[in-house]
Amino acid sequence: MNTFGYIFRVSIYGESHGEQVGVLIDGCPAGLPVTEVDFTHDLLRRKSGAKGTTPRIEEDKPKILSGVFNGKTTGAPLLIAFDNINTKSEDYQQLQNFPRPGHADFTAKLKYGGYNDYRGGGHFSGRLTLGLVAAGVIAKKLIYPLTIQANLIEAGGEKNIENAIDNAIKKNDSIGGIVECRAEQVPVGLGEPFFNSVESLLSHIIFAVPAIKGIEFGAGFDAARMFGSEHNDELIDSSGKTATNFAGGINGGITNGNSLVFRVAVKPTSSISKPQHTLNLESGKTEKLEVKGRHDACIALRVPVVVEAATAIVLADLMLAEQKIPKVLFERNGR
Repeated sequence: MNTFGYIFRVSIYGESHGEQVGVLIDGCPAGLPVTEVDFTHDLLRRKSGAKGTTPRIEEDKPKILSGVFNGKTTGAPLLIAFDNINTKSEDYQQLQNFPRPGHADFTAKLKYGGYNDYRGGGHFSGRLTLGLVAAGVIAKKLIYPLTIQANLIEAGGEKNIENAIDNAIKKNDSIGGIVECRAEQVPVGLGEPFFNSVESLLSHIIFAVPAIKGIEFGAGFDAARMFGSEHNDELIDSSGKTATNFAGGINGGITNGNSLVFRVAVKPTSSISKPQHTLNLESGKTEKLEVKGRHDACIALRVPVVVEAATAIVLADLMLAEQKIPKVLFERNGR
């Protein structure tokens, strides 16, 4: 399924080389000021063109097709679309029968009987994160003054990210990375125990982002190497503030008032210039594959803003459920 959320519901659509990609957002309250300019900052952060990213440059201009009237949301579903213009579909012709190692080419072909759009990865492409980023812009406006900031803290196993990218490009290869995300001013009480814990919901949407292979909260896997006396976060005031934050701002699946902190692992891009071997689905033999097209040497460079958007979507949904959307948001708009 392509829909996430309970009240703030987000549905992504499109394919990498189809006419459009975009997002349908249902459950956004009426009266929120929204213009196309609001999307500029985050869309530029996701945009390609920098060293280590794909040479495919799209305009990525959002078209708000419904749900906004006179500059404010109407309460009806928001449809935000992005046209695909700079496509080179001929580069992907061979992938019908030569699935890229590590990519969804093989599983998509078998699951959908060969009817899937294989161009540029089709519906499995990172291009669809454009819709998530757009939804994140709306969600960030809803949860203000909460702030979310994600950063690439490691690439290719190195802290020196630029050096790691140069090395990958030199080798005609790709590298992954680790992105850390922090949300500040998160209220106490968001989330439910067990299946709708904050960790569960964030993990659900984060793993919808292509190339994500792992997630950890607070101390994460290091917690397994600590004593309880080390890992326990001591409360120091009635707001929930703790002396340390090894729990990552969550206890029992519920936010505790501290910074919400987690990290995600991003795998290397499957499409690389270096020759690989794969199965020829027509002949049944293993053959050399040389991938054409335009691809990222380090897709992790463009992931932080997507992780922020995913986090904002979860927090907006939880805050709407708890009726904790700040009143100042609508007082500022004369409601």
